[in-house]
Amino acid sequence: MGESTDMFGDPLPPEGDEPQPTAAELEAAGQSALFGAPEPAPPAAKAAIAPKPAASQPYRVLARKYRPQTFAELIGQEAMVRTLANAIERERLAHAFLMTGVRGVGKTSTARLIAKALNCIGPDGEGGPTINPCGVCEPCVAIAEGRHIDVIEMDAASHTGVDDVREIIEAVRYSAVSARYKIYIIDEVHMLSRNAFNALLKTLEEPPPHVKFLFATTEADKLPVTVLSRCQRFDLRRIATPMLRDHFAGICDKEGVVAEDEALAMIAGAAEGSVRDGLSILDQAIAHADLDADGQVTADRVRDMLGLADKSAQRGLYAALLAGDAPALLDGVARQYALGVEPLALLRGLMDLTHRITVAQIGRSGADAPTAEERAVIEQWAGQLSPGQLHRLWQLLLKGHDEVRNAPDPLVAAQMALLRVMYAADMPDPGTLAKKLEEMAAGGFAPSPAQAGPGASAPPPVAQVDWAGLVARVDAAGHLRVAQTMRDWVRVIELEPGRLVYALTMGFSGDPAAEMRDALLSATGERWEVERGEGEGAPSLREQAEAARAEADAALRRAPLVEAAFAAFPGAAIVDEDNAPQGARNNWSKRA
Repeated sequence: MGESTDMFGDPLPPEGDEPQPTAAELEAAGQSALFGAPEPAPPAAKAAIAPKPAASQPYRVLARKYRPQTFAELIGQEAMVRTLANAIERERLAHAFLMTGVRGVGKTSTARLIAKALNCIGPDGEGGPTINPCGVCEPCVAIAEGRHIDVIEMDAASHTGVDDVREIIEAVRYSAVSARYKIYIIDEVHMLSRNAFNALLKTLEEPPPHVKFLFATTEADKLPVTVLSRCQRFDLRRIATPMLRDHFAGICDKEGVVAEDEALAMIAGAAEGSVRDGLSILDQAIAHADLDADGQVTADRVRDMLGLADKSAQRGLYAALLAGDAPALLDGVARQYALGVEPLALLRGLMDLTHRITVAQIGRSGADAPTAEERAVIEQWAGQLSPGQLHRLWQLLLKGHDEVRNAPDPLVAAQMALLRVMYAADMPDPGTLAKKLEEMAAGGFAPSPAQAGPGASAPPPVAQVDWAGLVARVDAAGHLRVAQTMRDWVRVIELEPGRLVYALTMGFSGDPAAEMRDALLSATGERWEVERGEGEGAPSLREQAEAARAEADAALRRAPLVEAAFAAFPGAAIVDEDNAPQGARNNWSKRA
């Protein structure tokens, strides 16, 4: 068979020798394999089909980027880590763990770390359970990326029913595919229904040896007692503010961000013990700082971002409260309100300052303050103010806080509350006033005739003391009614051993001479000559007691402390608590 030639007589290549384009090349050139080989694409077309550069990775928020990957990175939970380390070392691992605590302290992160610790095989593939997982072996990497087939995470908030639990019950019968343990991490476990909990109980109590349950919840009190009794419980604590501040400082160093210590302290305080909340605030603060040229996270910017009162302005308000400077107090409130500080936040700031002064007064490690200036001021006030004054300030500010929260106009309510605090700041507390009165009484305080004022009766003669003792002997002998008559109605005109001459006060009918004669004989063993005489006689014991109370009341009103109290409260009155109406006593007891 002869060679095949083309239309010009040139020989054609043998059939099957010519290279054919692949389907991928045809598709890249925009042609289908059905249409044969494509024509060469022009340069512009080649440029159009050139591969695009890979897109940059999306930004990960700090709370996810710095999620703990080892137990060493888990801050503030040393007791739990020590317990787990000992359990792993001694091979005394529980089959179910419960992590509870407030938001953002590391419950779910701890569950994942436990999963790593139990399934880690080490870089050489020969390792066993360890409190320090390597992080490079296949189980560690897969668990960190959330793709390990034997570590199943379930959100109980969206899987609350019996059917969801039934799937777990049926799956636990099968061994782990590639890991040492099959681990179920159930987040927000308190959201499971009661029937779901009941369905899980038997499996939870006696699971297969290759299964571990890790539960996380913020509300452990909502879990049935039957579930709690089957778990080893770890209460994750709130992270202390200084520890949070140091943690955030380390993250800023890693991110190349410059942040002031006071700014980090504000962020740590606003986090309220939650690492995740604090990192979210720090993320926001860094973004806020990037709007400026220097990109520094400063205290002023964080304060503006969080709507917090300026610490120096807080100290100025507190100084105005203690000094009784009403204009300066109102001006300071107006300036803070104009800067966007809410009245409720203003009251909270003053309450926090009062608390820190009180703690500094009884503490040994100095004042809790982010700056040396604030620390010095707090320690100065701690030395100047008494504990009673600080506690009274706290009570008044707390009452003002409640009023501002419920008031239709919070600014006006805050002004009135702070003015009330200011006027009451210098008053002696009830304990100090009572102690002063006791000291006056113990010192034999008695008004002179000039102090007692006109119309005051003279003190009774010495003989009246004998009369009081005689009445007491009659009372002790059992003649109670006669003793009461002698005490309230009898005025002594003459009193000698064995002889009593008396008069009666107005309002008494009859003559008690015979009864008093018999009572005196019974009380003293001697016969008494008892007769009614002429004249008024000395005041009765009851009249003397009433006169003494009136004199003591008059002297008390002239005391400097009481005069100051009446000047501050013109409508006040001195009330004997023992003789006060029942309703008033109840009110006092409620206040106490």
